[in-house]
Amino acid sequence: MQSFDAISTAALHGMDDAGLDALSYGVIGLDRNGLVVVYNATEAALAGLSRSRVVGGQFFDNIAQCMNNFMVAQRFEDEPELDAVIDFVLTLRMKPTPVKLRLLQTRDVPLRYVLVERDLAGR
Repeated sequence: MQSFDAISTAALHGMDDAGLDALSYGVIGLDRNGLVVVYNATEAALAGLSRSRVVGGQFFDNIAQCMNNFMVAQRFEDEPELDAVIDFVLTLRMKPTPVKLRLLQTRDVPLRYVLVERDLAGR
């Protein structure tokens, strides 16, 4: 299994649903318009939002408004090549939850990825 810190955009893009669902961290894949195309089972379970509710939705406007800011959403617009890990606090529809986000985008892959790693030991 490829770790949160090591997996590449190309590897994520090449995985099928079963491979994505086996990852221990959340994976959200967005098209260039911000619509959710990929939403793995780990993220669905930890966020409490079903795939059917999220896939096809506008991520930054309707699903994760707390990420619609200069730290996350704007970076995808400003940086065509992006591989950054940031500390973040999820706040929408939940108690404040500290996480690490990994933002991935390359010119070669049509999807942008937000990886979400939660400290499960603190749960």
